[in-house]
Amino acid sequence: MVEARGISRRFGPRVALDGVSLLVDEGEIVALLGPNGAGKTTLVRVLTGLVKPDAGEARVLGIETWDCPRELRARMGLVPSGDRSLYLRISGLENLMFFGRLHGLSRREAKARAWDLLEIVGLADAARLRSGFYSHGMQKRLSIARALLTEPSVLMIDEATHDLDPEAATSMRDLVRGLADRGAAVVWATQRIEEIRGFADRVTLLRTGEVAFEGTVSQLVAVAVPRRYVVRLRNGSAAARELEPALQDAVRGRATIAAAADGDAEDFLLHLAEDAVLGEVLASLTAADVDVVACREERSEIENAYLNLAGSTE
Repeated sequence: MVEARGISRRFGPRVALDGVSLLVDEGEIVALLGPNGAGKTTLVRVLTGLVKPDAGEARVLGIETWDCPRELRARMGLVPSGDRSLYLRISGLENLMFFGRLHGLSRREAKARAWDLLEIVGLADAARLRSGFYSHGMQKRLSIARALLTEPSVLMIDEATHDLDPEAATSMRDLVRGLADRGAAVVWATQRIEEIRGFADRVTLLRTGEVAFEGTVSQLVAVAVPRRYVVRLRNGSAAARELEPALQDAVRGRATIAAAADGDAEDFLLHLAEDAVLGEVLASLTAADVDVVACREERSEIENAYLNLAGSTE
């Protein structure tokens, strides 16, 4: 339903996309990850026909996106990353009715559809309020409602949950997942990497305009090689932090250890050397007269994989 092959795009000397390919099937959610400047928004704009690629081909429902007719646009829903595409001097209801009329709905149809969508995204109580008075999160929800006006077959969503609280973000993901379950193809560009677990079917990660990874969430997690852990150490007679020099001696050559900058007073940050084994290092700590109370990865598996692939190891 969505097909991009070898997409390249430059803006002056800057390469935004370099040979990027992407496929999204019916009923599938593909998460588009990457740091700022990686090319996510440019790719979404190419797929919706807003930006013409310098090379490559982008098709939605089999139609070239740059030349896409009005009928195709009605079958695509776009949630842009910014809020500037709304008319801030009119109400949320009037915004949806206006865009519904642009899509060919009658006034009665546009009004009924607008009310339905405002209810779905939790804005019914603010329907007659000028959208300029909406919070960023409310404006984002209004953008999502607008994208659903024509019950599109394809959804392009750029940072849909960026300004939403956790409850609203979960509601939006549930809504989109339901649409995908009914056959919609979804491109979900996001910086919230943790939200893709249990939500996205596949992941494409961009780095400086190129595809650094493409696969399932499980395959993405498998890329991570955790080396940083938070360990909680306890000593019956002395504060664990007083033993830091002894702890450093115990792991020397295989890891570094230092008191965690935040968290519990008994928490330490353990950074393994490349060939070190976690179990052996923890065993050496117990020889330094401390008990290992708990141990966890400093970052989640997905975050570790993201940082490895995006080129940041901090």
